[in-house]
Amino acid sequence: MLQHLGARMTDWREDFAQLQLPVRAHLMNRQGLPHGGVYATLLDSAMGFAGCFDNDPARPRLALTLTLTVNYLAQPRGTVLIAEAWRTGGGRRSFFADGRVVDEIGTSVASGSGVFRYRGDA
Repeated sequence: MLQHLGARMTDWREDFAQLQLPVRAHLMNRQGLPHGGVYATLLDSAMGFAGCFDNDPARPRLALTLTLTVNYLAQPRGTVLIAEAWRTGGGRRSFFADGRVVDEIGTSVASGSGVFRYRGDA
Protein backbone atom coordinates (compact mmCIF):
# COMPACT_ATOMS: atom_id res chain seq x y z
CA MET A 1 0.00 0.00 0.00
CA LEU A 2 2.71 2.51 0.95
CA GLN A 3 4.64 1.94 -2.28
CA HIS A 4 1.44 2.37 -4.29
CA LEU A 5 0.85 5.76 -2.66
CA GLY A 6 4.48 6.78 -3.17
CA ALA A 7 5.51 6.78 0.50
CA ARG A 8 8.88 5.64 1.76
CA MET A 9 10.35 4.77 5.13
CA THR A 10 12.92 7.39 6.14
CA ASP A 11 13.67 6.26 9.71
CA TRP A 12 12.88 3.08 11.64
CA ARG A 13 14.32 2.15 15.00
CA GLU A 14 13.19 0.88 18.39
CA ASP A 15 9.83 2.51 19.27
CA PHE A 16 9.96 5.01 16.39
CA ALA A 17 9.15 5.18 12.69
CA GLN A 18 9.06 7.95 10.10
CA LEU A 19 7.48 7.88 6.64
CA GLN A 20 7.52 10.55 3.94
CA LEU A 21 5.07 11.05 1.10
CA PRO A 22 5.30 13.69 -1.62
CA VAL A 23 1.93 15.37 -2.21
CA ARG A 24 0.81 14.34 -5.71
CA ALA A 25 -2.37 14.75 -7.77
CA HIS A 26 -3.53 11.14 -7.26
CA LEU A 27 -3.74 11.74 -3.48
CA MET A 28 -6.16 14.65 -3.69
CA ASN A 29 -9.85 14.81 -2.88
CA ARG A 30 -12.39 16.83 -4.89
CA GLN A 31 -11.33 20.00 -3.06
CA GLY A 32 -7.74 19.66 -4.24
CA LEU A 33 -6.46 18.68 -0.78
CA PRO A 34 -4.85 15.38 0.26
CA HIS A 35 -7.66 12.94 1.06
CA GLY A 36 -8.17 12.25 4.78
CA GLY A 37 -7.53 8.58 4.11
CA VAL A 38 -3.97 9.45 3.13
CA TYR A 39 -3.32 10.88 6.60
CA ALA A 40 -5.02 7.89 8.24
CA THR A 41 -2.93 5.45 6.19
CA LEU A 42 0.31 7.27 7.01
CA LEU A 43 -0.51 7.35 10.72
CA ASP A 44 -1.67 3.73 10.84
CA SER A 45 1.43 2.52 9.03
CA ALA A 46 3.94 4.64 10.95
CA MET A 47 2.43 3.68 14.32
CA GLY A 48 2.38 0.01 13.36
CA PHE A 49 6.01 0.12 12.29
CA ALA A 50 6.98 1.96 15.51
CA GLY A 51 5.91 -1.04 17.56
CA CYS A 52 7.33 -3.71 15.26
CA PHE A 53 11.02 -2.86 14.96
CA ASP A 54 13.39 -5.80 15.37
CA ASN A 55 17.15 -5.83 14.72
CA ASP A 56 16.86 -9.32 13.24
CA PRO A 57 15.52 -9.12 9.65
CA ALA A 58 14.96 -12.89 9.69
CA ARG A 59 12.34 -12.37 12.42
CA PRO A 60 9.94 -9.70 11.13
CA ARG A 61 7.36 -8.55 13.66
CA LEU A 62 3.86 -7.93 12.37
CA ALA A 63 0.85 -6.30 13.98
CA LEU A 64 -2.84 -5.69 13.31
CA THR A 65 -4.59 -2.42 14.10
CA LEU A 66 -7.23 -2.75 16.81
CA THR A 67 -8.15 0.93 17.12
CA LEU A 68 -7.14 4.01 15.20
CA THR A 69 -8.04 7.61 16.02
CA VAL A 70 -7.18 10.39 13.59
CA ASN A 71 -7.45 14.11 14.30
CA TYR A 72 -7.40 16.37 11.23
CA LEU A 73 -5.75 19.63 12.23
CA ALA A 74 -4.91 21.76 9.18
CA GLN A 75 -4.28 21.80 5.46
CA PRO A 76 -0.68 21.21 4.43
CA ARG A 77 1.15 24.22 3.05
CA GLY A 78 4.17 22.25 1.89
CA THR A 79 4.64 19.52 -0.69
CA VAL A 80 5.84 16.59 1.46
CA LEU A 81 3.89 14.85 4.23
CA ILE A 82 6.00 13.46 7.08
CA ALA A 83 4.46 10.93 9.46
CA GLU A 84 6.27 10.26 12.73
CA ALA A 85 5.14 7.72 15.31
CA TRP A 86 6.21 6.49 18.73
CA ARG A 87 5.40 3.28 20.57
CA THR A 88 4.17 4.57 23.93
CA GLY A 89 3.52 1.36 25.85
CA GLY A 90 2.14 -2.13 25.76
CA GLY A 91 3.18 -5.64 26.51
CA ARG A 92 3.84 -9.01 24.95
CA ARG A 93 0.67 -9.16 22.82
CA SER A 94 -0.28 -5.56 22.12
CA PHE A 95 1.11 -2.04 22.08
CA PHE A 96 0.01 1.59 22.03
CA ALA A 97 1.34 4.28 19.71
CA ASP A 98 0.94 7.98 19.01
CA GLY A 99 1.72 9.74 15.76
CA ARG A 100 1.60 12.99 13.88
CA VAL A 101 1.72 14.18 10.30
CA VAL A 102 3.47 17.44 9.45
CA ASP A 103 4.62 18.93 6.18
CA GLU A 104 8.23 19.78 5.44
CA ILE A 105 7.73 23.38 6.59
CA GLY A 106 6.35 22.32 9.96
CA THR A 107 2.58 22.63 9.53
CA SER A 108 0.86 20.15 11.86
CA VAL A 109 -1.63 18.43 9.59
CA ALA A 110 -2.93 15.46 11.61
CA SER A 111 -2.35 13.51 14.79
CA GLY A 112 -3.43 10.09 15.89
CA SER A 113 -3.25 7.24 18.34
CA GLY A 114 -3.81 3.53 18.07
CA VAL A 115 -3.77 0.15 19.71
CA PHE A 116 -2.12 -2.71 17.86
CA ARG A 117 -1.96 -6.47 18.42
CA TYR A 118 1.15 -8.43 17.53
CA ARG A 119 0.64 -11.33 15.15
CA GLY A 120 2.10 -14.77 15.73
CA ASP A 121 4.40 -15.63 18.64
CA ALA A 122 5.40 -12.05 19.50
